[in-house]
Amino acid sequence: MDVDTITAGDLFIVAGIEEVEVGDTLADSENPVALPRLEVDEPVLRMSFSVNTSPFAGREGDYVTSRHLRDRLAREVLGNVSIKLRDTDSPDVIEVAGRGELQLAVLIENMRREGYELQVSRPEVITREVDGKTHEPFERGTVDVPDEYVGAVTQALAPRRGRIVDMRQGDPGRTIMHFHAPSRGLIGFRSLLLTVTRGTALVHQSFAGFDAWAGEVPHRMGGAMIADRIGPVTAYALDNLQLRGTLFVEPGDEVYEGMVVGECARSEEMVVNAVRAKEKTNIRTHSHDDGVKLAAPVIHSLESAIEWIADDELVEITPKSIRIRKRWLGLEDRRRANKKG
Repeated sequence: MDVDTITAGDLFIVAGIEEVEVGDTLADSENPVALPRLEVDEPVLRMSFSVNTSPFAGREGDYVTSRHLRDRLAREVLGNVSIKLRDTDSPDVIEVAGRGELQLAVLIENMRREGYELQVSRPEVITREVDGKTHEPFERGTVDVPDEYVGAVTQALAPRRGRIVDMRQGDPGRTIMHFHAPSRGLIGFRSLLLTVTRGTALVHQSFAGFDAWAGEVPHRMGGAMIADRIGPVTAYALDNLQLRGTLFVEPGDEVYEGMVVGECARSEEMVVNAVRAKEKTNIRTHSHDDGVKLAAPVIHSLESAIEWIADDELVEITPKSIRIRKRWLGLEDRRRANKKG
């Protein structure tokens, strides 16, 4: 119902006023006294959001153009003051900065469920120069875990440049651990934590401020296994490829040139034919030659895919699929880009 006056504590909707943001004060025109604005933690991570440019673009989504992408992100900023947008040199690419990996992943997942297609880059921390030295964002965190997983949590934090600053007994059989770590080291940490503690951990993170660059954080060990052509994956092709590393696809999946289909056991990238079929001959074979036993593929979630990719890779997101691809799909294009880089 319409009202002429409101008092403190009332919930209401105002219509007809444009560009109202969170933290604005609506005051009496005769006594326009503004309340202090809300202090929101500044963004610490940024990612590039762009339209889907893969050969499968437009197959599964309802909103696939740069206009759709820009309009959706502009609406997000109106109600989410911790999200910041910045244009890039390309009209199809928008830089999105947020408070952390989880916040950006939630935004992407919401867009995916709404029918959007897009591709995103690996998260990058926002650094500062202080007295000529690079400073990066750090976070403080609290982990509540069963006692038997304290060692596993410590081992998970160590290579990510995290350190335990306090530890105390929690509920019976549980330990509360407080840690301090760089934000870039915590990319993918939440999912790793749930894995090593079998889903029993409770974790909370908050922004702690900027501090000196903590050093290199190791990324994945293996190189990408990259498809060299478009088509449906065959069991015959995967039978040979599974000896070279871990697979991300299974027979029947559609792949395209430049799509990542697995992780090599070695650090070098490998271009593979994942759609190769067994040649038919008029010679009979033993029955055991036809039965191919494949290991279960690794099915990446949105969070794990974002953590896994390198700087020259993208995650393709549609309402039905999550794919990992090279930024440059063609082999020659990748070679030229590497020479320039």
